[in-house]
Amino acid sequence: MPHADDRRDASRVPVLDLLRLAAVGAVVLYHYGFWGPASHGVPQVAMPWLAGFAQYGFLGVPVFFIISGFVIAYSAEGRTPAGFAIARFSRIYPTFVICMTLTFAIIVLFGGTHFDATIRQWLANLIIAAPALGERYVDTSYWSLVIEVVFYGWVALLLALGLFPRRIDAIILVWLAITFANELTIDAPILEKLFMADDSGFFAVGLLLYEHFRGRRDIRLYALLLLASATSVFQAVHKLERLDVHTGGTFDPRIVAAICVVSIVVLFIATRIRRVPLPASLVLAAGGITYPLYLLHMQTGYVIFAAIAPTQHAALLTGAIVAAAVLLAWAVWRFVERPAHRWTRDTLTALAARHGWPSSLKPATGDVARSI
Repeated sequence: MPHADDRRDASRVPVLDLLRLAAVGAVVLYHYGFWGPASHGVPQVAMPWLAGFAQYGFLGVPVFFIISGFVIAYSAEGRTPAGFAIARFSRIYPTFVICMTLTFAIIVLFGGTHFDATIRQWLANLIIAAPALGERYVDTSYWSLVIEVVFYGWVALLLALGLFPRRIDAIILVWLAITFANELTIDAPILEKLFMADDSGFFAVGLLLYEHFRGRRDIRLYALLLLASATSVFQAVHKLERLDVHTGGTFDPRIVAAICVVSIVVLFIATRIRRVPLPASLVLAAGGITYPLYLLHMQTGYVIFAAIAPTQHAALLTGAIVAAAVLLAWAVWRFVERPAHRWTRDTLTALAARHGWPSSLKPATGDVARSI
């Protein structure tokens, strides 16, 4: 019997699976080689010979946002707002609860004097945006997931209004205009959160890359892609002030801008490549582990470092922790996430159908790839 993923082979972009793994690798390097020592007081994570390079790994998250824009545009095709919401919820929420609970348990069991967590905190994290309830994230990397969920909410609303993707150009222009109005003049926190004003350019690039992927070729598309790319660079550089203060690091804006531009070019090229000389199962697994690996690696790694408190061989321990995190992420993806995703999707789809809310406008083709 063919695997469910076989239905979408013709539409998959396998290089995105590999690039997503590369992006999470950059984030892991950032958290273990720079962010931990700078912001969490975990000196054991410090690898001084890598810090100058590792500090730019934070740009792996914006790469995820670009891929997310591409993936979500694909995922929305042929779906009703209810179908889109079900697809996104079943993709991200079960895995989030599983990984958040694993992290919570590790903190409680091994956090010692450095880290702690409470049941109230775990309960607040069930809504993902725990700070909205006055509690800390179980793992601070969840901030990016909140942004993803806000993005999904806007797409669902625009689908319901019949504007997405039919008015994609107008949507992006208005979105970027609000971004610059807020970033350069108003600087209102509510607008920053509601319109993702710190990251909107990256999502817009992804949406436009999908337009190109579908075969669109016109001057307006290329002009918008240039505008969105320039916005992305501006936003990445604009963040450096806060990062410098928060981490004590010194970031070179020219390097940040160059990484952003190269990343966009690489992702553009990736959408033109339909096959890679690797086993399909390996590529699928590479993409599959990225989300649980992102959710699991940081806080659990810090807890282990703090508990062991090594005085030497930090690099060896780092390698062992990364390998263990990869193995755990693979186990979550292979044995827990996939059946949980299918059960959640099928249950919610059946429930929606009973209430007269169809999920598809036409036979579903599935997601081209998972977003983080």
